[in-house]
Amino acid sequence: MPRKTHTDYSALDSPDVLMFLFHPRKTPGPVNGGGRFKEILIPVEGDVHVGARFHMAHAKGPTILFFHGNGEIVADYDDIGPMFNRLGINFMAVDYRGYGCSGGSPTVSAMMADCHPIFDFVDTWKTKNGFIGPLMVMGRSLGSASALELAAACSDRIDGLVIESGFAWAGPLLRLLGVDPDRIGFDESRGFANVDKIRGFVKPTVIIHAEFDHIIPFSDGQALYKASGAGDKVLVKIPGANHNDIFMRGLDRYLEAISSLAGKLS
Repeated sequence: MPRKTHTDYSALDSPDVLMFLFHPRKTPGPVNGGGRFKEILIPVEGDVHVGARFHMAHAKGPTILFFHGNGEIVADYDDIGPMFNRLGINFMAVDYRGYGCSGGSPTVSAMMADCHPIFDFVDTWKTKNGFIGPLMVMGRSLGSASALELAAACSDRIDGLVIESGFAWAGPLLRLLGVDPDRIGFDESRGFANVDKIRGFVKPTVIIHAEFDHIIPFSDGQALYKASGAGDKVLVKIPGANHNDIFMRGLDRYLEAISSLAGKLS
């Protein structure tokens, strides 16, 4: 079982923070994957489930468990999943509470707790369905917190790590979003500790960051890269890109970095 890190995120669960940190959207209309993906509900607590879309194509290939940004849903990756499949990579995108077809409401405490049963479910589902390749965990933007939580808690079950547009410290991000950390009683010692968590992950790691990220500066990507405990680590800068157009501006470089990591693990 995963070894959960024990952090009190209650300071980040105040309504003043949540209204800026999470921007949930529901999946529009009925879902019909048409064979392109599997729509799955993952139980996380009691009768609460979070939605996921599994783009599975290669039984022996590596698999990515992906946590997206705060304004996205898994449906936004319906075109990207097949791109990974063409590279020989299976792609599992998961939502947060209140997003897509998920139940409940998003909070920081729930997000950080939910990644553990999500990981357990994915690891078990993958094995039961004959997908025997290595497992990578990837987080974009806010999703970097979930990915690094898992990297710290269950590194023995993760073969590779990808952090895209990830944040090193929460304080500057909160200020940018209009939240005064001092007013809500927050300090970094009670935060996500992304820098500390990445230190303990020693397996192959890729950090991808936009050169002109206007939300999470490139220096955060540099800090995560410097702190990473991996012997095999790569920092990929996407020239000319910002936080929201990183994939569009750096598609080839983005996919090449992840494909290279997958090749090392296969």
